Amino acid sequence: AMEKSYASVFLLLVAISCALAKDVGKKETKETTAKPKLPQTLSRGWGDQLIWTQTYEEALFRSKHSNKPLMIIHHLDECPHSQALKKAFAEHKDIQKLAEKFILLNLVYETTDKNLSPDGQYVPRILFIDPSLTVRADITGRYSNRLYAYEPSDISLLYSNMQKALKLMKTEL
Repeated sequence: AMEKSYASVFLLLVAISCALAKDVGKKETKETTAKPKLPQTLSRGWGDQLIWTQTYEEALFRSKHSNKPLMIIHHLDECPHSQALKKAFAEHKDIQKLAEKFILLNLVYETTDKNLSPDGQYVPRILFIDPSLTVRADITGRYSNRLYAYEPSDISLLYSNMQKALKLMKTEL
């Protein structure tokens, strides 16, 4: 009986050490796989050389004080439409250049500000806010059921809407 309990204690110890060794291995791989993602920062792939704000509040503050319009991109990492638009946005040289004239924010979560979801909480959607902190409901995409949605094929419309946001600002302020 004594040998049997020793054997079961021994097996238990072996099982525990195996489990612990597995966890240690997991931790290391997690850290090493996560490291290359560091430069990704706030851009989340929408334009790594652009300056992105961290929160909606910070973006509003910066827009107001720099007198630049704010461009907010609502998206989700696992949404194929968001991913496709992100790729088109990041690869579009003119958009990336023009984006420098904006305060930029991309959100993977919804804000409590109802002004940012005038026609619903769908992704991807892009809204413009001028420095007087007014949501530009007049700058829309081409879909009547999702006014602020853009698809990769709408990238030139998005570009002209960015130009429009800058132009409207100059004429109105």
